[in-house]
Amino acid sequence: MLYGHTDNSTHGSAGATLMKRVQKAKLVPEQRAWDLLSLALATVCADKASLRSKSPDGWTRQIVLEVAVGEPEFWNAQRKLVEDMLNFLSTDIWQLRFKGSGFLPSLPADPVIPDQDSVALLSGGLDSFVGIVDLVADGLNPYAVSQISPGDTATQSNIAAQTGGGLRLLQLNHNLRFPGEKERSQRARSMVFLAYGILVATSLQFYKADQIVDLYVNENGFISINPPLTPTRLGSLSTRTTHPVFLAMFDELLEAANLRVNVKNPYQFKTKGEMLQECKDQDFLAKHVASTNSCSRYARSGWKQCGRCYPCLIRRAAFHAWNNFDTTNYVYEDLSRNDERHAQFDDVRCAAMAATVVKLNGIDALPTTNLNALRMGDLTPYKQLLRRGIMEVGDFLTAVGVK
Repeated sequence: MLYGHTDNSTHGSAGATLMKRVQKAKLVPEQRAWDLLSLALATVCADKASLRSKSPDGWTRQIVLEVAVGEPEFWNAQRKLVEDMLNFLSTDIWQLRFKGSGFLPSLPADPVIPDQDSVALLSGGLDSFVGIVDLVADGLNPYAVSQISPGDTATQSNIAAQTGGGLRLLQLNHNLRFPGEKERSQRARSMVFLAYGILVATSLQFYKADQIVDLYVNENGFISINPPLTPTRLGSLSTRTTHPVFLAMFDELLEAANLRVNVKNPYQFKTKGEMLQECKDQDFLAKHVASTNSCSRYARSGWKQCGRCYPCLIRRAAFHAWNNFDTTNYVYEDLSRNDERHAQFDDVRCAAMAATVVKLNGIDALPTTNLNALRMGDLTPYKQLLRRGIMEVGDFLTAVGVK
């Protein structure tokens, strides 16, 4: 059940609290924005309910999904594009069908039409924080939109409250609940985050005045491409959440839907370290950056950043490149210790090996499955970015004594 709860213990649900939060904010999104959110919620439900371990190759699933929308004729006409987009995003085989009777809430009696000039996704991570700081420094007034997650909710609120004299913030959660074992890879969840942004973007005064609204998805280009560090990481550790190919297909879908929202990642060709070095408010950045969270094992590490997972390594390398002391409290601080918890931890070893390979043989020596010249054009700037990114991590590991 979407946008509600079910009393049947064999049924799942998603989006009930989300719908109530949007209604409480008195926003008036477009019908097709609600349809897109319904698609995103259904997609993330199917993604999490379909176990990769039960697929023929242990990874690639075949998922048939039927989604209730307000305009099934339009969405069925876009079915091939949506399937291609999801195939690329989650590396599965999707088949979509759309039917009528989709969700559309009643209009609020006293609607609020926010006067913000753009929308920015705010995760509580370092990249989204730098992005918000830069947007404000450029004179923009973004509406911040967040996915509520344990450990990050307060950080999101604090960043929004402290940046630019206080930014408007809407925090949402899909509240996915269903019985049975759950798939942990969650490759399709970025669909929900983007759909939140579209929902808010189509509610702004700018949009209602027939203007194009920019939706900022601020992430460093290295993690956007997310190259596999070794041939064994081609699937499980190579997400495509903000990959330029996925975002281009998402933009194509928005254009077909006549949703006047332009998805932007200004840092597509920047490493995380370059984002810190070039941030437009260095004093504000230095004061607050340590409060951001980058860790992929945050909950499993007792609500502390582990310091040794791949996102943590990229974060720590960025501080090293920025040449500013990192005051973040990591669980595994001293990576020079030659044991399985530190220097020999899988992510640390793979990053060190990848940096050595690139240094000796160039970026083409790494697996290049996340680069597609047919869809991305000239790959030269992407390869240059990837080389700078992996060497940024390699320089940090060398500096802290990882051999």
